[in-house]
Amino acid sequence: MLRRDMRWSQAFISTLREAPGDAEAISHKLLARAGMIQRLAAGIYSYTPLGFRSLKKMIEIVREEMDRSGAQEVDLPILQPMEIWQETKRWERYINDGILFHLDDRKSGSFALAPTAEEAVTDMVRKSVTSWRQLPFNLYQIKTKFRDEIRPRFGLLRGREFLMKDAYSFDVDDKGLDVHYKKMEKAYRRIFERCGLEYVLVQADSGAIGGSASEEFMVVADTGEDALVFSESGDYGANIEKAVTGELPEPWAGEEARPFGRANAPTPGLITCEDQARHFGTTTSRIVKTMLYEAVRHDNTSFVAAVLIRGDLDINEVKLPKALGILHALLLPEHRLDAIAHTPPGFVGPIGLTPPAGQDDVPVYVDRSLANAVNVYCGANEEGTHHSNVSIARDVKIAGIVEVATAREGDPSPTGNGKLLIKRGIEVGHIFKLGTKYSEAMRCEVADQSQKLVPLVMGCYGLGIGRTVASAVEQNHDSEGIIWPVPLAPYTCVVAALQRDADVLAKAGAIYEELREKGVEVIFDDREERPGVKFKDIDLIGFPLRVIVGSKALAKGAVEISTRFERKAESVPVAKAVETVLRTIAGGGRRLVLEPGESAGG
Repeated sequence: MLRRDMRWSQAFISTLREAPGDAEAISHKLLARAGMIQRLAAGIYSYTPLGFRSLKKMIEIVREEMDRSGAQEVDLPILQPMEIWQETKRWERYINDGILFHLDDRKSGSFALAPTAEEAVTDMVRKSVTSWRQLPFNLYQIKTKFRDEIRPRFGLLRGREFLMKDAYSFDVDDKGLDVHYKKMEKAYRRIFERCGLEYVLVQADSGAIGGSASEEFMVVADTGEDALVFSESGDYGANIEKAVTGELPEPWAGEEARPFGRANAPTPGLITCEDQARHFGTTTSRIVKTMLYEAVRHDNTSFVAAVLIRGDLDINEVKLPKALGILHALLLPEHRLDAIAHTPPGFVGPIGLTPPAGQDDVPVYVDRSLANAVNVYCGANEEGTHHSNVSIARDVKIAGIVEVATAREGDPSPTGNGKLLIKRGIEVGHIFKLGTKYSEAMRCEVADQSQKLVPLVMGCYGLGIGRTVASAVEQNHDSEGIIWPVPLAPYTCVVAALQRDADVLAKAGAIYEELREKGVEVIFDDREERPGVKFKDIDLIGFPLRVIVGSKALAKGAVEISTRFERKAESVPVAKAVETVLRTIAGGGRRLVLEPGESAGG
């Protein structure tokens, strides 16, 4: 294979000493400073030649593992007609959520710039597949997607235009889906392991994609946007939106329920649970929070519902819709409280709520943490007043017991093995069991073995290409710049000539050419720059290995070789330089691999 001659003096590389003012995430700052990406507009980035090399490496790893899994590559249009999105009722939802880029053509036809391709791939399959004998198969593409983020931020981690691998499996039954799902899990594990990334697989919410189950692949990083919940024993993992806990300690355990104290607990001006608990000389776990929501059903009708939770816990509003069996829930705005609860925030309670017009009552859902609660306090729907000695089962008309609390570090694990821990992470992949959600809506059916028409059972498997590259930077960096894992580095090695001296340039050029001949992806820093400038740029861009050729070392017959991870240079005989680089790459590229007695001093 022809390898391009890459001399820094002739390359399109422009580094920055300062990060762009809008850069918040480490990856955004460093990729921009390293000259690998440039902002064109909010959430829209251009890749320079250096950046595109890393992106292409990621693409090839993904393509190789998808092909290895048996998946077949397709290419689906980005511009998709409104009609197929209306079949699944996602056009209205995405429009209402404000995340769908859409446009009209000259004939007034409406189209979407697709953020995902369930409809397009299902349309392709329903036009081609009629019998169970044509199944199973998995179709994938690597394609640009669009999402009109309200607040694009973090560079490649939350953009409005992004490169994604999306795959869609089709089976005749759930058993086949399970096989494909497991194949994709294994393929994703191989992808992230090949990229040299520390990752975890956690249970996740399916969100707008839908389906019966989903899991996320998360790159662990202190700067990660998402909270990940783990058991101490490692036998449980979920993102914060999905995580559940074991049974929480109940402060009322073993107590007899005392008589209900109707509006007999004054709380003048005390709005927070913490202030109320101090006032009553108790803990926040005995204060009941009553939250009122506008609950939107799947047919887009709505009703007001109350949700009760302990004062020391928070409602997880991602879990809430599924727990209530609704499409989504919005916290009731303050100006509507008076008509329903007759009080400002801080004193709302579940007893005596006035339903809005068209509702017979306000259904009250109770988080399981309060299911057995006795002798607790709740708002009396009267400003500055609470009820005391409330027994939830006795005093509240309950529509249902739900599990909607946000998990906290230190809560008991749902597996019963120790407590929960919370780390930070970045979502890089998400796999879903879609079931028949899309095939039923779009009548994608086949005749099964008994000649009965059945909807195909689908899976969906997404992986962020640019997002994974950025996540590698989030996980691998220091104060000087990026520390690329070898598989994703734009170049594996840099050979730098510190002076313009003829002998230095000749030796550096010879090492560079030999490395090229050996198949190493190498760049030759032959610029007329001071050594300090070269070192800063090399560290910033983060090449895994560097060979430094300078007049002082050459006078001793040596060059200096180091890895970006260790940054400790070793003097190596010139004749052994290429062998040392090859041996270090074979060893993973993080630590220099020397033969005994190879060092020339240093």
